Amino acid sequence: MSDLRLRVLRRYKELLYMGRDYPQGYVFFRDRLHRAFKSKAGLTDHAQIERQLAFTDYIEREIEALYQLRKYRTIKRNYYADER
Repeated sequence: MSDLRLRVLRRYKELLYMGRDYPQGYVFFRDRLHRAFKSKAGLTDHAQIERQLAFTDYIEREIEALYQLRKYRTIKRNYYADER
């Protein structure tokens, strides 16, 4: 397998792993991720594939931000519930 293909598969697996705690459920996340990767399966130009890999980096950061926001809101609700 080419190096580029291995990078795409690794990114797919990383995003699947990150999707375990997705707010709308793992099945929802897995189906959407599979659909997104399958829609780009026909790409052959290395520059386009690199661009899509960069986009997955952006998606990963967005998922991390979502999880951090959820954690912050939970902590805020637990510790500052009496101040309302």
